[in-house]
Amino acid sequence: MSIKEKPRLTFWQIWNMSFGFLGIQFGFALQNGNASRILQKFGADVEHLSWFWLAAPITGMIVQPIIGHYSDRTWNRLGRRRPYFLTGAILSALALFLMPNSSALASFAPAIMVGAGMLMIMDASFNVAMEPFRALVADNLPDSQRGQGFSIQTCLIGLGAVIGSNLPYVFTNWFHISSTAPAGQVEDNVKYSFYVGGTILLLSILWTIIRTKEYPPAEYASFHPEEEVQEKHKSGLSEILTDLARMPKTMKQLGLVQFFSWFALFSMWVFTTPAIAAHIYHVPLGDTSSKAYSEAGDWVGVLFGVYNGVSAIYALILPAIARATSRKKAHAFSLVMGGIGLLSIYLIKDPHWLILPMIGIGLAWGSILAMPYAILSSSIPAKKMGVYMGIFNFFITFPQIVNGFLGGPIVKHFYNGQAIYAIVLAGIFMLCASVSVLFVQDSKDISVAKALAD
Repeated sequence: MSIKEKPRLTFWQIWNMSFGFLGIQFGFALQNGNASRILQKFGADVEHLSWFWLAAPITGMIVQPIIGHYSDRTWNRLGRRRPYFLTGAILSALALFLMPNSSALASFAPAIMVGAGMLMIMDASFNVAMEPFRALVADNLPDSQRGQGFSIQTCLIGLGAVIGSNLPYVFTNWFHISSTAPAGQVEDNVKYSFYVGGTILLLSILWTIIRTKEYPPAEYASFHPEEEVQEKHKSGLSEILTDLARMPKTMKQLGLVQFFSWFALFSMWVFTTPAIAAHIYHVPLGDTSSKAYSEAGDWVGVLFGVYNGVSAIYALILPAIARATSRKKAHAFSLVMGGIGLLSIYLIKDPHWLILPMIGIGLAWGSILAMPYAILSSSIPAKKMGVYMGIFNFFITFPQIVNGFLGGPIVKHFYNGQAIYAIVLAGIFMLCASVSVLFVQDSKDISVAKALAD
């Protein structure tokens, strides 16, 4: 069987294929910017926030490899990956509608537990929808376009996150929706933001499902005839564990980079609101009902929108930077900028100046969402694309789980409740990630070196 080259896709075909990511990140942005705020409203102490956030990475660690494994083997009227997009979209939208209303279910369980449960369901649903999107880019694009594909995904992620992060601020300042609420209740501007987010998430994924085709099994096999040798049948769990043991060397090396990167990101998402509220707005520890705390929470949403906006723009020029240098050097530079941004938050006293660190964080975020996947996709077999993209999620969730268990006690016992020092540690870890990426073996660099040698 002759090997066919996958046809190159137009910009708009790649855009439509990734458009659902705009909605998924809309939901993630609302979760990242407001989950700590909501949980504190329901009674969580700052040192316990990271424990509640453990729900997200634990569910991701379990769900993503399973979804990846079975999406590699699925084919029905909707296709290979699209059935999972649709299922995840419906569940994610429902979770977004329900989480800010957790107090309404307090007759069944304490609001804090309902809220934590909704956070777990929401993150699991996001993962069901999100994981196949990474594999779809690798399925449909030739290797020469994968960097562009993941960069367009990152651009859409940034756009969705900008809007999602700013929604509470917009509802308050443009539409005069209340941004304060008594203890145990979520502010109306946050509730309305979650309702809009759930709707946009569902509609954007439906757009991708309708506007994108997938290669039928026979046509897909014609692009990868070298992988047609069938392995002995194994159960799903057994095969996932086998694939885990056989992961490529590049994937293992990227694991260290991901550990440092995502440890830092988890600290930022969990502790930015309490850190800025206490360090810059001078809100007393434990005060979550004051106007100053609400202002800090709304401003954090704006700041998260800034770094996501920067990442959206940066993602479009990142492939050119990688071509001019290398994928590793481009990623290392981006991570250095993120580390400097996180460290500089400690030195800032005026909340408006916090926009500057968000630029560096945006460069790091844009690269984190694109470069590791571009490097990884060149080193794994096509027939295992879904499961390995899912297994790669271990290197995202594991550092978050470690941080989830340790981050809160460190803030309480070593930082005396001052969450700003968790942000400083995040900056140090981001710099460690920038160094470790330089030691990753990138197959593209190797092929270029061989070509020059010949």
